[in-house]
Amino acid sequence: MIQSRLHGFVLASLFAALMMIGANITSIAPIFVIGGVPITLQTAVCLLAGLLLGKKYAPLAMVLYLLIGLAGMPVFARWSGGLDAVISPTFGFLLSYILVAYVVGVLSEQRRSAAAFGTAALIGTALNYVIGTNWMYMAYEWWFAAPGGFSYTTAWLWMLAPMPKDIILAVGSAWLARRLLRILRKTERGINSSKGAA
Repeated sequence: MIQSRLHGFVLASLFAALMMIGANITSIAPIFVIGGVPITLQTAVCLLAGLLLGKKYAPLAMVLYLLIGLAGMPVFARWSGGLDAVISPTFGFLLSYILVAYVVGVLSEQRRSAAAFGTAALIGTALNYVIGTNWMYMAYEWWFAAPGGFSYTTAWLWMLAPMPKDIILAVGSAWLARRLLRILRKTERGINSSKGAA
């Protein structure tokens, strides 16, 4: 899919912008904030980046997104941004996107089947949950005011609510990535055929 370094940078920038949109797609519905964790489309966009851009440019997209947000632009969930995000209980989910994009990119480059894409997306989602939930637990235990009765089990129980949505979105991201790659291959073949005919 990546045709040149410039093409890769452009697509990485595009996915960084999509992360900004996905972060705030549900900001108009505060009811979708569960246990301090906003329900967003960031993970789905991150997975899609890994599946389409691969291990080199997908992490770059996530780094761009994080740097823009940490620089103060309101691109994180609930239109937030700035260095204060680092001490937020949810920052682990943001930080995980770099590794998630890389791992999904590596796995999807090894095999291009539907099953491989689905497996890569689910592994990426699991990685996001592990890093994000553990960061959230440490934040509440060490430097943030923890709710009464908070425990490691509580942190994981909070994640049960968004989990079905994220599993569905992971499978959907794998399906969409396969569809987009198929369309791109057909388009490229058509362009090459036209050039050959000319």
